[in-house]
Amino acid sequence: MTQVELARNGIVSPQVKRVAEKEGLQVDFILQGLIDGTIVIPANPNHKNLIPCGIGKGLSTKVNANIGTSSDFCDLDVELRKLQSAIDSGSDTVMDLSTGGDISAIRRALIASSTVPIGTVPIYQAGIEAIDKHGTIVNMTVDEIFAVIEEQAKDGVDFMTVHCGVTQVSVARLKKQGRTTGIVSRGGAFHTGWMLHNEEENPLYQYYDRLLDLAHKYDFALSLGDGLRPGSIADATDRAQIEELIIQGELVKRAREARIQAFVEGPGHLTLEQIASNVQLEKSLCHGAPFYVLGPLVTDIGAGYDHISGAIGGAIAAAAGTDFLCYVTPTEHLSLPDVEDVKQGVIASRIAAHVGDIVKGVKGAREWDEKMSRARKNLDWSVQAELSLDPELSRRIHSKIPTIEKTCSMCGKYCALALVEKYLGNPPAKH
Repeated sequence: MTQVELARNGIVSPQVKRVAEKEGLQVDFILQGLIDGTIVIPANPNHKNLIPCGIGKGLSTKVNANIGTSSDFCDLDVELRKLQSAIDSGSDTVMDLSTGGDISAIRRALIASSTVPIGTVPIYQAGIEAIDKHGTIVNMTVDEIFAVIEEQAKDGVDFMTVHCGVTQVSVARLKKQGRTTGIVSRGGAFHTGWMLHNEEENPLYQYYDRLLDLAHKYDFALSLGDGLRPGSIADATDRAQIEELIIQGELVKRAREARIQAFVEGPGHLTLEQIASNVQLEKSLCHGAPFYVLGPLVTDIGAGYDHISGAIGGAIAAAAGTDFLCYVTPTEHLSLPDVEDVKQGVIASRIAAHVGDIVKGVKGAREWDEKMSRARKNLDWSVQAELSLDPELSRRIHSKIPTIEKTCSMCGKYCALALVEKYLGNPPAKH
């Protein structure tokens, strides 16, 4: 039985129990979320060393890190180090977006080494294999697409991005809309090219029931991809994007009827004032399904610092009810991220997620900040480091300029906290 079927039968799976413990919530709350479709637990039974996490309503905002090879750079050892960097930095999930080298071997190695859920975009592998076999993506067959999906499911992939909402209708809407940056989603571009050349419907939409059957057989979650997401703030919240979102909402309902877990991917690039309304649209049109956004990036000029642009948008999105943030690294739009870029991206997104959790009232979020505040008042540098997102960096920065005082080198003997303690005493911290 799938996680949803177990929940509907009142059976508490080990995955549900683990999520409830981690979130500090009652098991019944997690079960009801699975039944309603507002919580997903991506946990393919074939991923043997998985420590599951929950994504959705009432849970802490989760962070995903994208890694993977490209046609220009392929080194499995590097990808394994990126994976470990993401996990060590606190990423809740990792997606393998490899498009270079032996894609299957890379994926299997990552799954075997990962304790966090692994996601993929199967159309990448299907498209690349079609180029090798047929000379072009547009000659890819429907059976070849589904063969890759089943291969990845057998390997233990926990969730798959599937661009089912890129249909003849939504692409026609895109043509009428006109855009500054067109289609920036690689998966969306693969599907669109295939559809237009063959004058056929998207196989993942036309044969959605076949996809649901595989998801039921292997119990992986569907991440309904946003193949028509805006690639610039000029294209944000346009008709093509919303047309796809409407279709995604229909597909969420069908997944729930099939007892399959599904969540929805969103933009992308959005200006600040559009973020909350995009979250509200998704929750309304997609029946409260967990929302997974890339960033979103709130400006297009942050090249080299897009992890900051993404964290700004991610904080607002999380506060507005987004459940899952895909990190953005400093190399976004410029290059493949290295191990350090992965760390920077995860930390930036974790800050954004935590900011949102404070607003949403997630259990333990505000308490974490209060502990840090008390440690700062007490000038307890050790505890401050332990409570920070990057303890090693905190300790290194604090010790960069040695002081003989208990204070830091910025204020030294003029530290406000030290002066207050000396002249006014040290009243107990507010609880």
